[in-house]
Amino acid sequence: MSTTVTLRRWQRDALIAFADRPTSEFLAVACPGAGKTTFALAALRAELGGQPRPVVVCVPTAHLKHQWAHAAAGFGLHLEPEWRPDEGIPIDMHGIIVTYAQAASAHLTLATFVRDGVVVLDEIHHAADDRAWGDGVRRAFEPADVRLLLSGTPFRSDDNPIPFVRYSYGDHGEAICDYEYGYGAALEDGGVVRPVYFPRFDGHMEWMDASGTLKEATFADDLTRDDWSARLRTALDVDGNWISTILRKADARLTKIRAGHPHAGGLVIAIDHEHARGIASLLEAITGEAPGVVLSDDPRANRRIEEFAESDDRWIVAVRMISEGVDIPRLRVAVFATTTTTALFFRQAVGRVARWTPGLTTQPAYFFVPDDHRLRGHAATIAVERRHSVENRATAEPPPPSADLDDAEQMSLFSALGSTVVEADYWYDGLDDDEPIVHAGAAELVGHAFTLPPPPPLAGRAIVTPTDALASVRAQFVGKKELRERNSNRVQTLARLLNWEHRAVNAELNRRSDVFRITEATSAQLEERVRHADLWLDELTGR
Repeated sequence: MSTTVTLRRWQRDALIAFADRPTSEFLAVACPGAGKTTFALAALRAELGGQPRPVVVCVPTAHLKHQWAHAAAGFGLHLEPEWRPDEGIPIDMHGIIVTYAQAASAHLTLATFVRDGVVVLDEIHHAADDRAWGDGVRRAFEPADVRLLLSGTPFRSDDNPIPFVRYSYGDHGEAICDYEYGYGAALEDGGVVRPVYFPRFDGHMEWMDASGTLKEATFADDLTRDDWSARLRTALDVDGNWISTILRKADARLTKIRAGHPHAGGLVIAIDHEHARGIASLLEAITGEAPGVVLSDDPRANRRIEEFAESDDRWIVAVRMISEGVDIPRLRVAVFATTTTTALFFRQAVGRVARWTPGLTTQPAYFFVPDDHRLRGHAATIAVERRHSVENRATAEPPPPSADLDDAEQMSLFSALGSTVVEADYWYDGLDDDEPIVHAGAAELVGHAFTLPPPPPLAGRAIVTPTDALASVRAQFVGKKELRERNSNRVQTLARLLNWEHRAVNAELNRRSDVFRITEATSAQLEERVRHADLWLDELTGR
């Protein structure tokens, strides 16, 4: 049974372009909040055409695996987010979701599975994070028949070419996309993204450099490249006055926003774990509330993000985990307090506050930044897009050239001594003073109906098509997870009653229920295994 979905104009146009692609690869670049996931799942349904084919979705982080699985379930597609390389491919799922790290390490297994299948590579630029990842991803997915590549911002690669991407200069330069939907176009459409404004703050910083020399400068001073990093690190030092002042101003802005948007929240992007904890302490002193802190080595990190997204808490502090892909639409204020200065990371971070919230009229977002010339250039580029889209004026002069911070710089003798904010023109973001903070366009988008073929049938399971095109359906992987937990609980009880090892109990249950391996079992087989476990327990307890 076919399904009619309502797509945004760009999603419909991109879907048509995807269907007419001349090669196996298709790169779609769409700004954060535009609906890349919806487009990709619609494209996946259309490409499958109701016929069973191998499907793999590859994402940057484990958190996004579950986010994609839930979204796919809304399209009647059941994808396993907890697949491991040492397990077989579940036959009662349409496919699996893996991270780039998993794909690189399990490329032999995946290459066999995806032959003649369809692969979706989300935020494809992450394949270049590690040279080994790029090689592994290529080996894993080269046998696939179709590869849909997604990114939230245009990107380039000069060192590690990303697999399956075409470049402006052979194997390097700007990535050539097949469809692009940028921030400016999204603003013009209305109801997709917010206008983002960039309060910038100068400062006076004092530090001791790596050689032990005392130095001082403002962000307006012309320094050698070697001193850019030290100046920025000094401004962001939690023991200085600069960062605490910016946090107070950002919190004051958040308070004003919450008067009309009570659930609005703020994000601080910190340098590292120690810095994040220091920022959290400053925010607690300012607001009286302890903010959430998301650290990559915290096993509860994903849960903390989800809890913050659903709460009314004011602030959350993170290092990189909320830089992209995580959907928290209530974020309206952010403070860029990190020394990572690449254009790609900056745009990804801005995307966290740019997502439109339905039901609100005017909803500007504010992204507080140090007045470092590299960040100033990135902000000016986005501000020009905003101004052009909102007011239809001529674009401003191009921003000054930027240079990325050398993360490998040795700071052995570096010491931040002090920092203060220089107040002049801190709201200026490169545009006219009279620019209105309004949103051009309707609050809600006009949808375009698009008919999709039904999802492929699953082994031992009838086709499930949501009655409403994007209605929530129970994800298959959620049900299987619960069944595995029920099996595990019964195995523990049986092992205790029999004084057997868990391995022996599992082997006997597999024999009784005709299951080869529990990780490969279908939902029906897992239910049958629970039934046999209950019968066994009844025998032992005399019930």
